[in-house]
Formats: sequence, structure tokens, C-alpha cells
Amino acid sequence: MKFRRKSDDAPTEAQVEADAAEAAAALSSGPFDIDDLPDHDEVQRVDLGSMLVAPADGLELRLQVDEDEEAVQAVVLAGPDGALELRAFAAPRNGDLWSEIRPRLAADYAQRGGTATEREGRFGTELLCELTVRTQDGRTGTQASRVIGVNGSRWMLRATLLGRPAQDPASAGTWEDAIEKIVVRRGAQAMPVGAALPLTMPPREQLVERPNP
Repeated sequence: MKFRRKSDDAPTEAQVEADAAEAAAALSSGPFDIDDLPDHDEVQRVDLGSMLVAPADGLELRLQVDEDEEAVQAVVLAGPDGALELRAFAAPRNGDLWSEIRPRLAADYAQRGGTATEREGRFGTELLCELTVRTQDGRTGTQASRVIGVNGSRWMLRATLLGRPAQDPASAGTWEDAIEKIVVRRGAQAMPVGAALPLTMPPREQLVERPNP
């Protein structure tokens, strides 16, 4: 919220224009609730039910499917140097589910012998996580991840970055752009807080890799 200065100190024309530009940028940045998607938005997205995802150049859109239940569990954008896993959950109206979940995630990493450190990023407070894992050849290695949470209108989006965008946040602009273009369709149905929003399978022809320009 901006507070005006004293009434006898009127804002200049440049300040008015700057405030208008800042307000427009806030309205045009995502992730979006489907009811708040700007009218001028022309981004082509794959409809996955509760989530609409825009494929990015050089990234392949994949779905994590539970074959026993034949249900889509998560959406993944995968590239040669990393991956982005996306999940959406039901949340209370005007709540801050991400602030509640963040300490639990950190505690889970600590319990498994890892670490989770908070940092301020493009979407607010996020977690930088490291976990010791055993590689396929039997050696011990470190798996890094960045967990980003975004509170929406009765939903929370959790985006987990793996690979280079987790190890080097400064180089993750393309991945963060992909998060910003996501649209969440919460639906009007009653759901327990923290329940995963249902995802659906799109037409197979939409699950293709887009070539680099």
C-alpha cells in the first residue's frame, strides 16, 4: 500500500506515471487465478484441469501419473539442465498456507539429514534445500532444490526447481517466467485445506517439446 505525502506536496506527473506503471505490472504478473486473468492475456496454455500451463521454448511438458489410480499427480517442465515440478493445493480464503507449510517442509528435510534455508526471491520467501542422496553408481551426492510457494484465491501453488535453477537462482529467469504464466482453476467445490487440486490429462499432441527459436 502506498501512502501519499502531505496534501500540500502534490505528486509530480512522473510520480503519477510511475505509480500507474507499478499498479499495471502488479495486475499483469502471475501466477493467476483464472478469474483474475487479464483481458489482454494471449498466452497459449495447456489445460490440465486445475492448472493451465504455458509450455516454454526448449522445455518438455510432462505429467507424473499414478498408474494404480490412473490419476495425474504433478506437472513437470523438464529441460537439459533442470526441471520444474508444479502442484496446486486447496487453501483457506485470504489465508497464508505457504507460511504454514514452509516450516513443515524445512523440518522434513532436517529429519532426513538435509537442510532448508529461507531466502527472498521473485515470489517472496522460498526455501533453498539440500539433501544427501545415493547416485545410480553407488556414490554419495547432494541434491539441491528450490521450493517456491504462491498463495492465491483459495489455492496455493507449490513450484519445486531442480538442477541448475536450484543451484544457481540467478540463472533461473526462464523457469521463473514459466511459473509467472501459470493459471490456477480452483473450482467452487469444497475441499480440505491442503488437498491437492485435481489434474486432468490433456490431448496427447499437446505434450510435445517446443523447439528453441
